[in-house]
Amino acid sequence: MPPRSRKNNSVERDSRSYNDSVGTKYESAQEYYTRFPNRWARIRDYIREPAAEMLGTMILILFGNGVDCQVVLGGSTKVFAAPKGDYFSLNTGWAIGGALGVWVSGGISGGHLNPVVTICSALFRGFSWKKVPLYIFGQVLGAYLGSLFVYSNYFHAIDLFEGGKGVRTVPGTASLFSTYSAPYMPAANCFFDEFLGTFLLLIVVWAVTDPRNGPPPSGMVPLVIFFVILGIGAAFGMQTGYAINPARDLGPRLMTWTVGYGREVFNYRSQYWLWCPILGSFSGGIVACFIYDSLLYVGPDSFINKPSATARQYLATHPKHEDNTTLTTHSSLNGV
Repeated sequence: MPPRSRKNNSVERDSRSYNDSVGTKYESAQEYYTRFPNRWARIRDYIREPAAEMLGTMILILFGNGVDCQVVLGGSTKVFAAPKGDYFSLNTGWAIGGALGVWVSGGISGGHLNPVVTICSALFRGFSWKKVPLYIFGQVLGAYLGSLFVYSNYFHAIDLFEGGKGVRTVPGTASLFSTYSAPYMPAANCFFDEFLGTFLLLIVVWAVTDPRNGPPPSGMVPLVIFFVILGIGAAFGMQTGYAINPARDLGPRLMTWTVGYGREVFNYRSQYWLWCPILGSFSGGIVACFIYDSLLYVGPDSFINKPSATARQYLATHPKHEDNTTLTTHSSLNGV
């Protein structure tokens, strides 16, 4: 059989190259139009994660502020003849809101619902810093909208409770939406109360998302969130209202300011909103994550577990087996 000419070989290569390129373009087009069947799908792809954070946080606040209003307003004879709940109802409502909010958003955005979780994820888990502002904006917006919907539903009962149409007092009924401390609490104790509550929350969140620490079965994280919020509220909710979430406090506080409660919602106790539910929560969460990663976490994504210069040099010069273990000898390990 005569050998093929160089010209024929060249033609065959060009033909194969053309067919491969057409096939690649076709597969890319199939994937593209499956993912983006219309223009809205392309827009949604950009906003999907922060929108999930917004909806999840809104659900948290709808249940949380809703149960606050029902229990407190319903406990007044000006509104109802018989009470409509108790302190356990409050804790349960907030726990249900947290669990369902995480369930709605968890598969899309991770279900942070809390700027402390978002910031700590960026600091300790390699979460993209570019996403942080959008996540926090979505969380605060969701909290604002959730509280606004609750206020719209209960404002007639608020009028009866306050003793007149349009009467609004701080803390008064403003405390139905954002957090205010008990009058006997000194500033340092207020800060520590929020620090401690958020510390507990983030320790548990870090534990249930640690794949090496017996994580719950798939889909069960919301149940854990339910229990931790219920426990924090039952044990530490009395003195500062356990914000343990800056968005949960700031969004409703902005809402109360816009609907007529005035600047007192921010001026209360020398900017209490800033140094207690925001700075106290961030401090407690960051300290919790640092302690957890320092003592328990062994994953490579935490900066605490960053390899030393000696380890980096060794790993760079020693290939790995197929089972992902590094090729070593007894003498080389002794050298390290």
